[in-house]
Amino acid sequence: MVDFKQVSNYYETLKVNANASQAEIKQSYRRLVKLFHPDSNQETADNEQIIRINAAYEVLGDTQNRLRYDQKLQENSEKLNSNYQQRAASAQKRYQRTRQTGRDADKQVEEWLRLVYQPVNDLLDCILNSLEAQIDELAADPFDDELLEEFQEYLNACRDDLKQAQLTFRSLPNPPSLAKTAAYLYHSLSQVGDGVEELAYFPLSYDERYLHTGQELFRIAARLHYEVQESVS
Repeated sequence: MVDFKQVSNYYETLKVNANASQAEIKQSYRRLVKLFHPDSNQETADNEQIIRINAAYEVLGDTQNRLRYDQKLQENSEKLNSNYQQRAASAQKRYQRTRQTGRDADKQVEEWLRLVYQPVNDLLDCILNSLEAQIDELAADPFDDELLEEFQEYLNACRDDLKQAQLTFRSLPNPPSLAKTAAYLYHSLSQVGDGVEELAYFPLSYDERYLHTGQELFRIAARLHYEVQESVS
């Protein structure tokens, strides 16, 4: 019984093309047998090749067997082509997903920088850069009620700006690629918050240690803020 699951291509074995006539197949078969048979040519003798040639001719030398074999070849070819097309389509989808993921990541970074980083950065600038002038004004007379009232109003304004900055910071998740930037920003805001509350104790006690501690916390916040800016430059 002929095995049509044979992997090798019988046309290639018999050195003919798929459109060869039965006469051409027979002629090529005889030529190859003569070439590889030990009785006719010791130099090119190859028993394994003779076995393959006979198996190929058993199929292609018979019209019905050849027809079934051609159908099998066509099915295999269509299956291979279908598999190739499926792999190509799958690869294209993976490529498109990768591109889309990259575009989404870029868009997320752009939105976060525009909607979170920039407004929070501006608010931090306003808070951090205004403290020195406020301390200088208060130093004229730390016990003057009017100056103390202005200082408290300044602290209230800082609280409002800080609250707005914190709300903005939490409005969008930070992109993974900017995790370091977000961490610096978060800690800078925290130091500002602690600094403002420390400064607020001075009008209640007139203890200058609160001013010094508050200023030191603002300096730490300023260094962190610098790291934020460096990380996105």
